[in-house]
Amino acid sequence: MNGVTFPPSIIERVVARRGTEHIFSDLDPKRTALVVVDLQNAFMDDEVGHAVCPAARDIVPNVNRLAAATRAAGGAVFWIKNTFDETCLTEWSVMQDISTPAGRAKRAAAMSENTKGHELWPTLDVRPEDEIVKKYRFSAFLPGTSDLPARLRARGFDTVLITGTVTNVCCESSARDAMMSNFRVIMVSDGNAAMTQAEHEASLTAFYLTFGDVMDTDMLIGLLADTTRLAA
Repeated sequence: MNGVTFPPSIIERVVARRGTEHIFSDLDPKRTALVVVDLQNAFMDDEVGHAVCPAARDIVPNVNRLAAATRAAGGAVFWIKNTFDETCLTEWSVMQDISTPAGRAKRAAAMSENTKGHELWPTLDVRPEDEIVKKYRFSAFLPGTSDLPARLRARGFDTVLITGTVTNVCCESSARDAMMSNFRVIMVSDGNAAMTQAEHEASLTAFYLTFGDVMDTDMLIGLLADTTRLAA
C-alpha cells in the first residue's frame, strides 16, 4: 500500500479550479521544508506501539530519499514527534473521553517523552542539521500546540512537503492546517501511510481537490534538483 492514482474526473476538477494539474510545481527548493509526521515507534513498533500502522515502515526509504534531496537543494527537514503529557488530560479531555481506559493508558505510555515509543523509527536518516519538533495534537500546525509554524517562518520556508503516518489523521490534519496558515502544501502520495489503501486514497483525494497539491517522491526529487526552472 502506497501512492495514489487519481481518476481522470478528479484531475479534471483540479485543473478546472486551478488551471493546472500541479499548482505548486514551481516550488523554490530553498524555501521548501520536508515535514515528517509521527514516524515514531508508537506507530511503527509492534512491541511498544499503541496504534501501529504497518505500512508506515514501508515508506521509510522514500522519506529518507526525499530528506536527502531536500537538504541537498538547500531546504530543511523537520521531524515531528507526537507527544503526550499531563496537560493533554485536561486541555484535550475530549480525546480521553472517546477512548477506552485501556486505550488511554496505552497511548500515554507509548507517546510520553523518554520512552521507546516516543523515539523516532531507528532507520530514519535523521541528521544533526535537522530539527525535531514536538506536537501535542493531531495537527503540527494547530495554533498553541506546536511551534512548527514559527520555526518554518523564522527560516523563510513557505512550502511544506508532508510525509508520515497516518495519512488521514495526523498527516492530513497537519496539511490542512498548514494550508490554512498560509503555507503552500504538498502531500507526498508514496511518503504517507494509512491503515488501509482506501483511507489513504480518500484522504489524498480530499486534500488534492481543495487544499493543496499531491505528488510522489520521484516527481518531488526531480523538482528539487531542477535549478533551471528558477533561472528561466
